[in-house]
Amino acid sequence: MTRARAQSAAYLLMGATMFLVLVGLLMIYSASSVADYVRHADSAYHLKRQIVFLLLGLAAMFVGSRLDLRYGARGVGFLRDPERLGWLIWGVSVIGLIGVFAFGIGKWGAQRWILIGPVPIQPSEFAKLGCIMAGAVLLAEWKRGKINGAQLAGRLAFVLAPVVVFVMLQPDMGTTMSIVISMYLLAWLGDVSGRLLGSMAVAGGALAGLMIVAAEYRLSRFLAFLDPWKDPKGDGFQIIQSLYAFGSGGLTGVGLGLSKQKFFYLPAAHTDFIFAIIGEELGLIGTLSIVIAFGVFAYAGVRIALASANTFDRLLAGGLTAMIATQAAMNMAAVTGLMPITGIPLPLVSYGGSSLIFTLACTGLVLGVARRADARSVASRAEVGEKANERSRFSQPPQTRGSARADSIERRRDSRTHLSGIDGGKSARRKRA
Repeated sequence: MTRARAQSAAYLLMGATMFLVLVGLLMIYSASSVADYVRHADSAYHLKRQIVFLLLGLAAMFVGSRLDLRYGARGVGFLRDPERLGWLIWGVSVIGLIGVFAFGIGKWGAQRWILIGPVPIQPSEFAKLGCIMAGAVLLAEWKRGKINGAQLAGRLAFVLAPVVVFVMLQPDMGTTMSIVISMYLLAWLGDVSGRLLGSMAVAGGALAGLMIVAAEYRLSRFLAFLDPWKDPKGDGFQIIQSLYAFGSGGLTGVGLGLSKQKFFYLPAAHTDFIFAIIGEELGLIGTLSIVIAFGVFAYAGVRIALASANTFDRLLAGGLTAMIATQAAMNMAAVTGLMPITGIPLPLVSYGGSSLIFTLACTGLVLGVARRADARSVASRAEVGEKANERSRFSQPPQTRGSARADSIERRRDSRTHLSGIDGGKSARRKRA
Protein backbone atom coordinates (compact mmCIF):
# COMPACT_ATOMS: atom_id res chain seq x y z
CA MET A 1 0.00 0.00 0.00
CA THR A 2 1.36 3.41 -0.96
CA ARG A 3 1.92 6.27 1.41
CA ALA A 4 -1.05 8.19 -0.05
CA ARG A 5 -3.36 5.24 0.62
CA ALA A 6 -2.13 4.88 4.19
CA GLN A 7 -2.72 8.58 4.76
CA SER A 8 -6.22 8.40 3.28
CA ALA A 9 -7.02 5.47 5.59
CA ALA A 10 -5.87 7.54 8.57
CA TYR A 11 -8.08 10.43 7.46
CA LEU A 12 -11.03 8.05 7.09
CA LEU A 13 -10.42 6.70 10.58
CA MET A 14 -10.22 10.20 12.05
CA GLY A 15 -13.33 11.31 10.18
CA ALA A 16 -15.40 8.33 11.35
CA THR A 17 -14.17 8.78 14.92
CA MET A 18 -15.01 12.47 15.07
CA PHE A 19 -18.43 11.89 13.49
CA LEU A 20 -19.31 9.24 16.09
CA VAL A 21 -18.03 11.38 18.96
CA LEU A 22 -20.01 14.46 17.87
CA VAL A 23 -23.19 12.44 17.31
CA GLY A 24 -22.60 10.91 20.73
CA LEU A 25 -22.40 14.31 22.42
CA LEU A 26 -25.61 15.41 20.72
CA MET A 27 -27.52 12.26 21.61
CA ILE A 28 -26.19 12.10 25.17
CA TYR A 29 -27.63 15.55 25.79
CA SER A 30 -30.91 14.61 24.12
CA ALA A 31 -31.25 11.28 25.98
CA SER A 32 -30.22 12.53 29.43
CA SER A 33 -31.50 16.12 29.60
CA VAL A 34 -34.92 15.28 31.06
CA ALA A 35 -33.62 12.93 33.74
CA ASP A 36 -30.72 15.30 34.54
CA TYR A 37 -33.07 18.22 35.05
CA VAL A 38 -35.14 16.15 37.48
CA ARG A 39 -32.24 14.58 39.37
CA HIS A 40 -29.54 17.26 39.19
CA ALA A 41 -31.44 20.45 38.27
CA ASP A 42 -29.07 20.71 35.31
CA SER A 43 -30.20 19.35 31.94
CA ALA A 44 -26.57 19.35 30.68
CA TYR A 45 -25.12 17.45 33.66
CA HIS A 46 -23.97 14.38 31.69
CA LEU A 47 -23.06 16.44 28.61
CA LYS A 48 -20.61 18.57 30.60
CA ARG A 49 -18.96 15.51 32.10
CA GLN A 50 -18.72 13.82 28.72
CA ILE A 51 -17.00 16.89 27.25
CA VAL A 52 -14.38 16.68 30.01
CA PHE A 53 -13.90 12.97 29.23
CA LEU A 54 -13.64 13.85 25.55
CA LEU A 55 -10.82 16.32 26.17
CA LEU A 56 -8.94 13.69 28.17
CA GLY A 57 -9.62 11.14 25.44
CA LEU A 58 -8.33 13.45 22.70
CA ALA A 59 -5.15 13.96 24.71
CA ALA A 60 -4.81 10.18 25.06
CA MET A 61 -5.40 9.77 21.32
CA PHE A 62 -2.69 12.31 20.51
CA VAL A 63 -0.19 10.63 22.83
CA GLY A 64 -1.04 7.21 21.39
CA SER A 65 -0.59 8.44 17.83
CA ARG A 66 2.84 9.91 18.63
CA LEU A 67 4.24 6.84 20.42
CA ASP A 68 7.10 5.52 18.30
CA LEU A 69 6.73 1.83 19.13
CA ARG A 70 9.67 -0.20 17.82
CA TYR A 71 9.15 -3.90 18.21
CA GLY A 72 12.37 -5.90 18.39
CA ALA A 73 14.65 -2.85 18.60
CA ARG A 74 17.39 -2.87 21.23
CA GLY A 75 17.98 -0.07 23.69
CA VAL A 76 14.80 1.85 22.90
CA GLY A 77 13.07 3.94 25.54
CA PHE A 78 10.43 2.50 27.80
CA LEU A 79 7.54 4.09 25.92
CA ARG A 80 8.98 2.84 22.61
CA ASP A 81 9.19 -0.79 23.66
CA PRO A 82 5.78 -2.39 22.96
CA GLU A 83 6.63 -5.48 25.00
CA ARG A 84 7.33 -3.61 28.23
CA LEU A 85 4.51 -1.14 27.63
CA GLY A 86 1.99 -3.88 26.86
CA TRP A 87 2.85 -5.92 29.93
CA LEU A 88 2.73 -2.76 32.06
CA ILE A 89 -0.79 -1.90 30.89
CA TRP A 90 -1.88 -5.50 31.37
CA GLY A 91 -0.38 -5.71 34.87
CA VAL A 92 -1.83 -2.40 36.06
CA SER A 93 -5.26 -3.33 34.72
CA VAL A 94 -5.17 -6.71 36.50
CA ILE A 95 -4.25 -4.94 39.75
CA GLY A 96 -7.16 -2.60 39.11
CA LEU A 97 -9.51 -5.54 38.57
CA ILE A 98 -8.42 -6.97 41.92
CA GLY A 99 -8.83 -3.56 43.53
CA VAL A 100 -12.44 -3.41 42.36
CA PHE A 101 -13.33 -6.09 44.92
CA ALA A 102 -11.53 -4.27 47.72
CA PHE A 103 -12.62 -0.63 47.26
CA GLY A 104 -14.72 -0.54 44.09
CA ILE A 105 -18.17 0.98 43.72
CA GLY A 106 -21.26 -0.86 42.51
CA LYS A 107 -24.02 0.06 40.11
CA TRP A 108 -26.99 -1.91 38.75
CA GLY A 109 -25.95 -5.02 40.67
CA ALA A 110 -22.34 -5.07 39.44
CA GLN A 111 -19.12 -3.82 41.01
CA ARG A 112 -16.93 -2.63 38.15
CA TRP A 113 -15.63 0.86 38.93
CA ILE A 114 -12.93 2.48 41.05
CA LEU A 115 -13.19 6.11 42.06
CA ILE A 116 -10.05 8.14 41.32
CA GLY A 117 -10.99 11.51 42.76
CA PRO A 118 -14.43 12.33 41.36
CA VAL A 119 -13.91 10.20 38.24
CA PRO A 120 -15.07 6.54 38.13
CA ILE A 121 -12.61 4.34 36.23
CA GLN A 122 -13.48 0.90 34.86
CA PRO A 123 -10.30 -1.25 34.89
CA SER A 124 -11.82 -3.85 32.57
CA GLU A 125 -11.73 -1.31 29.71
CA PHE A 126 -7.97 -0.93 30.02
CA ALA A 127 -7.56 -4.69 30.49
CA LYS A 128 -8.77 -5.03 26.87
CA LEU A 129 -5.88 -2.89 25.65
CA GLY A 130 -3.39 -4.78 27.83
CA CYS A 131 -4.59 -8.12 26.44
CA ILE A 132 -4.40 -6.94 22.82
CA MET A 133 -0.90 -5.46 23.18
CA ALA A 134 0.49 -8.44 25.09
CA GLY A 135 -1.18 -10.85 22.65
CA ALA A 136 0.25 -8.96 19.65
CA VAL A 137 3.75 -9.15 21.14
CA LEU A 138 3.42 -12.92 21.75
CA LEU A 139 2.11 -13.59 18.25
CA ALA A 140 4.89 -11.49 16.73
CA GLU A 141 7.47 -13.48 18.71
CA TRP A 142 5.87 -16.72 17.49
CA LYS A 143 5.92 -15.52 13.89
CA ARG A 144 9.64 -14.71 14.23
CA GLY A 145 10.37 -18.15 15.67
CA LYS A 146 11.30 -16.97 19.16
CA ILE A 147 8.66 -19.20 20.79
CA ASN A 148 6.95 -22.37 19.61
CA GLY A 149 3.24 -23.11 19.35
CA ALA A 150 2.94 -24.67 22.80
CA GLN A 151 4.65 -21.69 24.43
CA LEU A 152 2.37 -19.33 22.50
CA ALA A 153 -0.78 -21.12 23.68
CA GLY A 154 0.42 -21.19 27.28
CA ARG A 155 1.36 -17.51 27.37
CA LEU A 156 -1.86 -16.41 25.68
CA ALA A 157 -3.78 -18.39 28.31
CA PHE A 158 -1.71 -16.66 31.01
CA VAL A 159 -2.70 -13.28 29.56
CA LEU A 160 -6.38 -14.07 29.15
CA ALA A 161 -7.25 -16.29 32.14
CA PRO A 162 -6.88 -13.83 35.07
CA VAL A 163 -8.66 -11.06 33.16
CA VAL A 164 -11.60 -13.32 32.29
CA VAL A 165 -11.87 -14.64 35.86
CA PHE A 166 -11.79 -11.22 37.55
CA VAL A 167 -14.18 -9.62 35.04
CA MET A 168 -16.64 -12.51 35.39
CA LEU A 169 -16.54 -12.13 39.19
CA GLN A 170 -17.70 -8.48 38.96
CA PRO A 171 -19.94 -9.87 37.22
CA ASP A 172 -19.69 -8.65 33.61
CA MET A 173 -20.22 -11.34 31.01
CA GLY A 174 -20.61 -8.82 28.18
CA THR A 175 -17.12 -7.39 28.66
CA THR A 176 -15.75 -10.91 29.06
CA MET A 177 -17.26 -11.92 25.74
CA SER A 178 -15.85 -8.84 23.98
CA ILE A 179 -12.36 -9.56 25.35
CA VAL A 180 -12.47 -13.24 24.37
CA ILE A 181 -13.82 -12.50 20.87
CA SER A 182 -11.20 -9.79 20.35
CA MET A 183 -8.38 -12.14 21.34
CA TYR A 184 -9.84 -14.81 19.06
CA LEU A 185 -9.82 -12.39 16.12
CA LEU A 186 -6.27 -11.36 17.04
CA ALA A 187 -5.19 -15.01 16.89
CA TRP A 188 -6.89 -15.30 13.48
CA LEU A 189 -5.00 -12.23 12.25
CA GLY A 190 -1.80 -13.83 13.55
CA ASP A 191 -2.28 -16.84 11.22
CA VAL A 192 -2.92 -19.33 14.00
CA SER A 193 -3.93 -22.68 12.51
CA GLY A 194 -7.59 -23.27 11.69
CA ARG A 195 -7.57 -26.42 13.78
CA LEU A 196 -6.61 -24.51 16.91
CA LEU A 197 -9.06 -21.71 16.12
CA GLY A 198 -11.85 -24.26 15.73
CA SER A 199 -10.99 -25.85 19.06
CA MET A 200 -10.96 -22.42 20.71
CA ALA A 201 -14.37 -21.57 19.24
CA VAL A 202 -15.94 -24.82 20.45
CA ALA A 203 -14.42 -24.48 23.93
CA GLY A 204 -15.46 -20.82 24.18
CA GLY A 205 -19.03 -21.56 23.11
CA ALA A 206 -19.35 -24.41 25.60
CA LEU A 207 -17.93 -22.27 28.41
CA ALA A 208 -20.32 -19.42 27.57
CA GLY A 209 -23.25 -21.84 27.72
CA LEU A 210 -22.15 -23.10 31.15
CA MET A 211 -21.80 -19.52 32.42
CA ILE A 212 -25.34 -18.70 31.29
CA VAL A 213 -26.82 -21.76 32.99
CA ALA A 214 -24.72 -21.34 36.15
CA ALA A 215 -26.21 -17.94 37.09
CA GLU A 216 -29.97 -17.47 37.40
CA TYR A 217 -29.97 -13.84 36.26
CA ARG A 218 -27.99 -14.73 33.12
CA LEU A 219 -30.41 -17.53 32.31
CA SER A 220 -33.33 -15.12 32.84
CA ARG A 221 -31.74 -12.63 30.42
CA PHE A 222 -31.23 -15.34 27.85
CA LEU A 223 -34.85 -16.51 28.14
CA ALA A 224 -36.00 -12.88 27.91
CA PHE A 225 -34.01 -12.58 24.70
CA LEU A 226 -35.85 -15.59 23.29
CA ASP A 227 -39.28 -14.29 24.37
CA PRO A 228 -39.28 -10.84 26.01
CA TRP A 229 -43.08 -10.71 26.12
CA LYS A 230 -43.16 -13.59 28.56
CA ASP A 231 -42.04 -11.19 31.31
CA PRO A 232 -42.78 -7.69 29.94
CA LYS A 233 -42.40 -5.92 33.29
CA GLY A 234 -39.37 -7.86 34.42
CA ASP A 235 -36.46 -9.23 32.43
CA GLY A 236 -38.07 -8.40 29.10
CA PHE A 237 -38.79 -4.76 29.99
CA GLN A 238 -35.60 -3.21 28.56
CA ILE A 239 -35.68 -4.92 25.20
CA ILE A 240 -39.42 -4.24 24.77
CA GLN A 241 -38.95 -0.52 25.46
CA SER A 242 -36.00 -0.48 23.08
CA LEU A 243 -38.08 -2.06 20.33
CA TYR A 244 -40.82 0.51 20.99
CA ALA A 245 -38.24 3.24 20.41
CA PHE A 246 -37.15 1.80 17.06
CA GLY A 247 -40.73 1.22 16.01
CA SER A 248 -41.72 4.80 16.84
CA GLY A 249 -38.80 6.23 14.86
CA GLY A 250 -39.69 4.77 11.49
CA LEU A 251 -37.66 6.03 8.55
CA THR A 252 -36.84 9.60 9.58
CA GLY A 253 -37.54 9.58 13.34
CA VAL A 254 -39.87 11.61 15.55
CA GLY A 255 -37.41 14.51 15.62
CA LEU A 256 -34.28 15.41 17.56
CA GLY A 257 -35.06 15.83 21.25
CA LEU A 258 -38.62 14.48 20.93
CA SER A 259 -38.08 10.96 22.23
CA LYS A 260 -40.74 9.62 24.60
CA GLN A 261 -38.74 6.60 25.77
CA LYS A 262 -36.22 8.85 27.53
CA PHE A 263 -38.98 9.96 29.92
CA PHE A 264 -37.98 7.21 32.38
CA TYR A 265 -39.33 4.40 30.19
CA LEU A 266 -36.04 3.14 28.79
CA PRO A 267 -33.35 2.46 31.44
CA ALA A 268 -29.78 3.53 30.61
CA ALA A 269 -31.02 5.64 27.70
CA HIS A 270 -27.77 7.66 27.52
CA THR A 271 -25.43 4.70 27.99
CA ASP A 272 -26.17 1.14 26.85
CA PHE A 273 -29.40 1.98 24.97
CA ILE A 274 -28.42 5.23 23.30
CA PHE A 275 -28.68 3.48 19.92
CA ALA A 276 -32.40 3.00 20.58
CA ILE A 277 -32.83 6.74 21.24
CA ILE A 278 -31.01 7.45 17.97
CA GLY A 279 -33.46 5.12 16.23
CA GLU A 280 -36.45 6.84 17.81
CA GLU A 281 -35.38 10.45 17.20
CA LEU A 282 -33.46 10.11 13.92
CA GLY A 283 -35.10 6.98 12.53
CA LEU A 284 -33.63 4.39 10.22
CA ILE A 285 -31.54 7.06 8.51
CA GLY A 286 -29.87 7.96 11.82
CA THR A 287 -29.15 4.37 12.82
CA LEU A 288 -27.79 3.51 9.36
CA SER A 289 -25.44 6.49 9.56
CA ILE A 290 -24.02 5.05 12.79
CA VAL A 291 -23.65 1.60 11.25
CA ILE A 292 -21.93 3.07 8.17
CA ALA A 293 -19.60 5.15 10.36
CA PHE A 294 -18.48 2.04 12.24
CA GLY A 295 -18.09 0.25 8.90
CA VAL A 296 -15.83 3.07 7.67
CA PHE A 297 -13.91 2.89 10.97
CA ALA A 298 -13.36 -0.86 10.55
CA TYR A 299 -12.42 -0.50 6.86
CA ALA A 300 -9.87 2.22 7.60
CA GLY A 301 -8.38 0.24 10.49
CA VAL A 302 -7.96 -2.84 8.27
CA ARG A 303 -6.28 -0.76 5.54
CA ILE A 304 -3.88 0.69 8.09
CA ALA A 305 -3.12 -2.81 9.38
CA LEU A 306 -2.36 -4.01 5.84
CA ALA A 307 0.01 -1.07 5.30
CA SER A 308 1.80 -1.60 8.61
CA ALA A 309 5.55 -1.56 8.92
CA ASN A 310 5.95 -4.95 10.63
CA THR A 311 4.03 -7.92 12.04
CA PHE A 312 3.51 -6.36 15.45
CA ASP A 313 2.03 -3.18 13.98
CA ARG A 314 -0.26 -5.23 11.76
CA LEU A 315 -1.53 -7.24 14.72
CA LEU A 316 -1.86 -4.18 16.94
CA ALA A 317 -3.88 -2.16 14.41
CA GLY A 318 -5.97 -5.14 13.35
CA GLY A 319 -6.61 -6.30 16.91
CA LEU A 320 -7.64 -2.88 18.23
CA THR A 321 -9.89 -2.27 15.22
CA ALA A 322 -11.51 -5.69 15.64
CA MET A 323 -12.05 -5.07 19.35
CA ILE A 324 -13.82 -1.71 18.85
CA ALA A 325 -15.90 -3.02 15.93
CA THR A 326 -16.86 -6.14 17.92
CA GLN A 327 -18.01 -4.07 20.89
CA ALA A 328 -20.09 -1.83 18.60
CA ALA A 329 -21.68 -4.84 16.88
CA MET A 330 -22.51 -6.45 20.24
CA ASN A 331 -24.17 -3.29 21.55
CA MET A 332 -26.27 -2.73 18.43
CA ALA A 333 -27.24 -6.41 18.28
CA ALA A 334 -28.36 -6.42 21.94
CA VAL A 335 -30.36 -3.19 21.61
CA THR A 336 -32.17 -4.46 18.51
CA GLY A 337 -32.96 -7.86 20.05
CA LEU A 338 -30.51 -9.91 17.99
CA MET A 339 -28.62 -11.14 21.06
CA PRO A 340 -29.11 -11.08 24.85
CA ILE A 341 -28.51 -7.79 26.64
CA THR A 342 -24.86 -7.61 27.66
CA GLY A 343 -24.48 -4.17 29.26
CA ILE A 344 -21.78 -3.09 26.77
CA PRO A 345 -21.82 0.62 25.78
CA LEU A 346 -21.67 1.79 22.18
CA PRO A 347 -18.03 2.92 21.63
CA LEU A 348 -17.50 6.66 21.09
CA VAL A 349 -21.26 7.31 21.30
CA SER A 350 -22.51 6.15 24.72
CA TYR A 351 -21.87 8.15 27.85
CA GLY A 352 -18.92 6.91 29.89
CA GLY A 353 -15.50 8.25 30.75
CA SER A 354 -13.53 5.01 30.79
CA SER A 355 -15.03 3.78 27.54
CA LEU A 356 -14.49 7.06 25.68
CA ILE A 357 -10.93 7.64 26.89
CA PHE A 358 -9.97 4.02 26.25
CA THR A 359 -11.48 3.93 22.75
CA LEU A 360 -9.83 7.20 21.72
CA ALA A 361 -6.48 5.99 23.08
CA CYS A 362 -6.81 2.80 21.01
CA THR A 363 -7.70 4.88 17.96
CA GLY A 364 -4.55 6.91 18.56
CA LEU A 365 -2.46 3.74 18.60
CA VAL A 366 -3.95 2.71 15.25
CA LEU A 367 -3.14 6.16 13.85
CA GLY A 368 0.41 5.68 15.17
CA VAL A 369 0.67 2.51 13.08
CA ALA A 370 -0.38 4.52 10.01
CA ARG A 371 2.23 7.17 10.80
CA ARG A 372 4.98 4.57 11.08
CA ALA A 373 3.86 2.99 7.81
CA ASP A 374 4.12 6.40 6.13
CA ALA A 375 7.58 6.98 7.60
CA ARG A 376 8.73 3.60 6.34
CA SER A 377 7.32 4.34 2.87
CA VAL A 378 9.19 7.65 2.72
CA ALA A 379 12.41 6.00 3.90
CA SER A 380 12.06 3.23 1.31
CA ARG A 381 11.59 5.68 -1.53
CA ALA A 382 14.55 7.75 -0.36
CA GLU A 383 16.71 4.62 -0.24
CA VAL A 384 15.60 3.63 -3.74
CA GLY A 385 16.40 7.15 -4.98
CA GLU A 386 19.86 7.07 -3.45
CA LYS A 387 20.62 3.70 -5.05
CA ALA A 388 19.42 4.98 -8.42
CA ASN A 389 21.67 8.03 -8.11
CA GLU A 390 24.60 5.82 -7.21
CA ARG A 391 23.98 3.59 -10.23
CA SER A 392 23.72 6.57 -12.60
CA ARG A 393 26.87 8.19 -11.18
CA PHE A 394 28.98 5.06 -11.53
CA SER A 395 27.53 4.16 -14.93
CA GLN A 396 28.74 7.45 -16.56
CA PRO A 397 32.12 7.17 -18.37
CA PRO A 398 34.97 9.27 -16.99
CA GLN A 399 35.55 12.57 -18.74
CA THR A 400 38.86 13.34 -20.52
CA ARG A 401 40.30 16.78 -21.14
CA GLY A 402 38.95 16.78 -24.68
CA SER A 403 35.48 15.67 -23.73
CA ALA A 404 35.32 18.34 -21.00
CA ARG A 405 36.25 21.04 -23.64
CA ALA A 406 33.59 19.64 -25.98
CA ASP A 407 30.97 19.76 -23.24
CA SER A 408 31.91 23.34 -22.51
CA ILE A 409 31.52 24.33 -26.17
CA GLU A 410 28.19 22.49 -26.38
CA ARG A 411 26.87 24.34 -23.34
CA ARG A 412 27.90 27.70 -24.89
CA ARG A 413 26.01 26.85 -28.09
CA ASP A 414 22.86 26.27 -26.08
CA SER A 415 23.04 29.82 -24.66
CA ARG A 416 21.84 32.20 -27.36
CA THR A 417 22.69 35.41 -25.53
CA HIS A 418 26.27 34.33 -24.87
CA LEU A 419 26.76 32.97 -28.37
CA SER A 420 25.25 36.02 -30.07
CA GLY A 421 27.55 38.24 -28.08
CA ILE A 422 30.57 36.28 -29.28
CA ASP A 423 29.31 36.24 -32.87
CA GLY A 424 28.54 39.96 -32.68
CA GLY A 425 32.05 40.69 -31.47
CA LYS A 426 33.61 38.64 -34.28
CA SER A 427 31.53 40.33 -37.01
CA ALA A 428 32.38 43.81 -35.69
CA ARG A 429 36.12 42.98 -35.82
CA ARG A 430 35.74 41.76 -39.43
CA LYS A 431 34.12 45.08 -40.50
CA ARG A 432 36.88 47.14 -38.88
CA ALA A 433 39.47 45.02 -40.65
